[in-house]
Amino acid sequence: MPRKTVWTDGQDAQIRRLRTEGATWDIIALALGFTRWTVIERARAIGAERPPSHTVVALDDLDRQPLPAGHADTWCAINRGTGLENVPFQTPGSLR
Repeated sequence: MPRKTVWTDGQDAQIRRLRTEGATWDIIALALGFTRWTVIERARAIGAERPPSHTVVALDDLDRQPLPAGHADTWCAINRGTGLENVPFQTPGSLR
């Protein structure tokens, strides 16, 4: 029998925020570390299954410069759920 998922207020807020921002169920599930259907069922339970009708999807600026190695946006996304989660990026010269 599957274990019961205990949802926190923070997770519920993240589901609502990501849906409002137009994120897909797959992205939300990945961010929370649950299966797609688990997140969909929770969203239905809290009333966040559809993004608001006035939602505008923000696309990346195609002319922006690439982010440097270890940038907080990419470093945190890459290491979420690993042993390096919440460990700051260190440049090779700072390892001494």
